[in-house]
Amino acid sequence: MGAATLIDNPALHRAVWRWHFYAGLIVAPFVLILSVTGAIYLFNDEINDLLHAELRIVAPHDATEPLSRLVAAAEASVPGGKATRIDTWSEPDRSAQVFVTAGDGEKLRVFVDPGSARVLGSYVYERTLVGFADVFHGSLMLGKFGDGIVELAACWTLVLVVTGVFLWWPRGTQSLSEALTPRLHATGRRFWRSLHAAVGIWTAALIAFLVVTGLPWANIWGSLLRAGSDVAGVGYPESHRGHGSTPRATVKQALGEAPWSMETAPMPASGDEHAGHHGGHMSHAADAEAAPIGIDRAAGILASAGMAHPYRLSLPDGPAGVFTAYTYPDRPQGQRTIHIDQYSGEILGDVGFKDYGPVAKAVELGVQLHMGNYFGRANQVVMLLACLGGAALSITGPVMWWRRRPKGRLAAPRPLEPARMRTLALLTIGLGALFPLAGASLLVALAANRWIAPLFARPRAAEA
Repeated sequence: MGAATLIDNPALHRAVWRWHFYAGLIVAPFVLILSVTGAIYLFNDEINDLLHAELRIVAPHDATEPLSRLVAAAEASVPGGKATRIDTWSEPDRSAQVFVTAGDGEKLRVFVDPGSARVLGSYVYERTLVGFADVFHGSLMLGKFGDGIVELAACWTLVLVVTGVFLWWPRGTQSLSEALTPRLHATGRRFWRSLHAAVGIWTAALIAFLVVTGLPWANIWGSLLRAGSDVAGVGYPESHRGHGSTPRATVKQALGEAPWSMETAPMPASGDEHAGHHGGHMSHAADAEAAPIGIDRAAGILASAGMAHPYRLSLPDGPAGVFTAYTYPDRPQGQRTIHIDQYSGEILGDVGFKDYGPVAKAVELGVQLHMGNYFGRANQVVMLLACLGGAALSITGPVMWWRRRPKGRLAAPRPLEPARMRTLALLTIGLGALFPLAGASLLVALAANRWIAPLFARPRAAEA
């Protein structure tokens, strides 16, 4: 069967329309949320500079205070405060950002002038506009459960994109130029339908790109991708795997966040003998007698190793903890992670982008494009168009449905024929192999369509 025959097949068209209808009706609110929060985070630096200039921007400094003074000042500004990390500055007129946990457990970000060690103020990240958008974008503020909802919505958005392109494809006497252009002078359903179709086709590829590059961060799909790439030897470097040792935690578990490629890498411990090579452990009794080198010496070791500002430096957590610094530039080719023994000052691990496997490199590149970083302002604008397109589609789609539905009726397209059900069942297998959560939900939807929907069906006039 040729492509033209498939496009013009009424039964297939109705089947695709039905799935596009249901998927759109359910996913539209989440697409709107992801589009709005994503657009906000695209301009996170610009928004933070505008809303929190007094915390982020300082008088240019020629000389800077030691990191230990900056950390001490930040801790002193918070009752019972204990610093866990410091983000160093990128430019001479930028402040340092110290992560401090208060005595009551509240986590704050304290901003300190590197030139004078003066505390400029603090905030709870999740209570800022950018922080709220960041967390809501990833998990709807619902933890792993919310992460699963976002992942499911993202997978179904891909289904919407594919079925939407199929439904848009010109048929009969309609020309390509007509299909690409919204009928701005039309009224009623014709206007909304042409606007929805035109926006969809112009932004479909960008929206699909955002979904694909965002999925590695999802809990289920991302974990499977990471595990598969590591088993195949194309994820994070083999030299930084466990080698039979029992690490205290992964890098992400220990630090809370890390580059995607390093999240599940084993976190070394201070006192490891030949860390990164054998995974053996010294007696931590010896550690207790040793004097920690301190953050300033750790910073000197990083400088000697060629790591320049800005970087994110996490402080040791407990007697076996290590200093961990990593860079997270707009272009991932500059990523680097270094672990330092808090007693001996020995570098326990040093891994950069060149050490990543091909899958890890592709993911890191996709993430920076996804966040609008790689090509600067042009990258932000292109990704903003995708966000605006997603928001517009999530509004125009429900408007079209609301305007066409008879009062008190769902007005869904007619049920699928058994033959088409078999076709979609085969497609479910393929979808489930690529996106397990979406495949499972599609099985549920197919079962509901087959056995539950008929229970609520009632006679009605044939739809146009």
